[in-house]
Amino acid sequence: MNKTEFINAVSEKSGLSKVDAKKAVDAFIDTVSNELKAGGKVALLGFGSFSIAEKSARKGVNPKTKQPIDIPARKAVKFKAGSELNDQIK
Repeated sequence: MNKTEFINAVSEKSGLSKVDAKKAVDAFIDTVSNELKAGGKVALLGFGSFSIAEKSARKGVNPKTKQPIDIPARKAVKFKAGSELNDQIK
């Protein structure tokens, strides 16, 4: 499902117009993004939580040349599904 399909599904399930559903989805994405940028965490009870994971620098190997490379430290978004979500997909 892509973003447009997601917006259409939100529109149908909520009774909102597609324009309002797009605004709601965009507001959700902006809110989660801004909270993660600020170093926070977003927990949605029953659905899951978004957080930032620190990935440390490490050594790697270029698969094409087999030469060792240094992979720099970085931050990555992590999502952990909630128990209710896990129960629904079993």
